[in-house]
Amino acid sequence: MDNKLIKNDNEINHIFDNIKELVISSRNKVYSAVNTEMLSLYWNIGKSIMEIQQGDERASYGDAVLEKLSQRLTNEFGKGFSKRNLERMRKFYIYFPIATTVSSQLSWSHYLEILKIEEEPKRNFYIKETIDSKWSVRELQRQRDSLLYERLTLSADKEKVLELAEKGQILKTSQDLVKDPFVLEFLDIKENTHYLESDLEKNILEHLKEFLLELGKGFSYVGNQVRLTLEEEHFYPDLVFYNRLLKCFVIIDLKIGKVTHQDIGQMQMYVNYYDREIKQDDENSTVGILLSTNKNETIVKYTLPKDNKTIFSSEYKLHMPTEQELITAIEEEKKNFELNE
Repeated sequence: MDNKLIKNDNEINHIFDNIKELVISSRNKVYSAVNTEMLSLYWNIGKSIMEIQQGDERASYGDAVLEKLSQRLTNEFGKGFSKRNLERMRKFYIYFPIATTVSSQLSWSHYLEILKIEEEPKRNFYIKETIDSKWSVRELQRQRDSLLYERLTLSADKEKVLELAEKGQILKTSQDLVKDPFVLEFLDIKENTHYLESDLEKNILEHLKEFLLELGKGFSYVGNQVRLTLEEEHFYPDLVFYNRLLKCFVIIDLKIGKVTHQDIGQMQMYVNYYDREIKQDDENSTVGILLSTNKNETIVKYTLPKDNKTIFSSEYKLHMPTEQELITAIEEEKKNFELNE
């Protein structure tokens, strides 16, 4: 090919890349400006409605006012001003009466999900997590539906709950990496059906993005069935991840049925190997998680040392648990703990 033509193509590619960046940057700025103005508009509409109702959203004439207001606004401006939408704008103002607490980093669609949450601490948690983790609307909805907040707070002390509400999830220790249960509804595996651990692993890899979302902050995928060789004998941990926030490897082994002391011993070997052969001096101790349908808490307790901080057993659910199911599970766990003390 002629050198002149190659040079021209390279110049065109360079110009194209520059223009592409300009277009994307401009579109993002326009979207941000439109989003900010939209949130401001809806907040002010909510404020106006509440002023008419003298601060009482349950005023007896409230429904009639909204119905008439909706009809007139729709006639004047078209769609978007249904009675239901006006109720949402009113609630938007009620939940966020100070304009500066409305974040332009969230879209109106994000706020529609947030408005479904009645408890202020829980709302604050999901707002913080959505911004920090850059959740899409769909991801926010999934985390709310899977009761992420409840799973993190049901067994936590008051100080931890307050911290979650104010700061979102903060990873300080290896224990903070572990949820109980993990919710894997996105695998679309039916409860009480026959499947193998290899099927579970394969399905997780096919839904890796969703699994990383469930794992939480800071996780990146390293590999599956990563071979370890000890004196010519090979071993294969199911899944290996790295958490950049805690600066440690996280090994996950998948189990169907009860966790056994052999499973725990094998995980101890994996963790020891990574600590001695893989991790760098400036990295923290490797974490091992046995993810099973029955975590067998008693076996775990008496197999591992009292000061264990690196190996954990947790259950997984193949469906979205209800809040009552989680409460029951936590109460059962507390009973087992007290019996084994």
